[in-house]
Amino acid sequence: MTRLSTHFSLKELTRSETAVRKGINNEPKEREIENLKLLCENILEPVRVHYGIPFAPSSGFRSLNLNREIGSSDRSQHVKGQAVDFEIPGVPNLEVALWVKENLEYDQLILEFYKKDVPDSGWVHCSYDQERNRKESKRFDGKTWSSLS
Repeated sequence: MTRLSTHFSLKELTRSETAVRKGINNEPKEREIENLKLLCENILEPVRVHYGIPFAPSSGFRSLNLNREIGSSDRSQHVKGQAVDFEIPGVPNLEVALWVKENLEYDQLILEFYKKDVPDSGWVHCSYDQERNRKESKRFDGKTWSSLS
């Protein structure tokens, strides 16, 4: 098993039920694997160490064909291996997103589909770009964008 970091493997960051079901190749190339390593080292590992709770990302790398199949933009950072979606069992997604915002270097941080009255709703989307981390943070409820605070 190819490790990207202490707690995360290439298999975890490329796993996709949709790709398996539809027969879509979801194998990253060398550049995408390097980006996934940076994503693990700079985002996932610090989150894992801080909370001390094992978790598996729900979405990491997506090939362009897979990304199109699920209806995402061709410009998605998932296609470059620079983005990951995740949740931590038992920890409200808002808390995780705010911790990332305050403690890590990142490009884009989005608290997606979170509902105030449902702490485990939605997920955290975070990207890391070695060349330019904009530290852009926001919420998206499926219709409206707002600031993350």
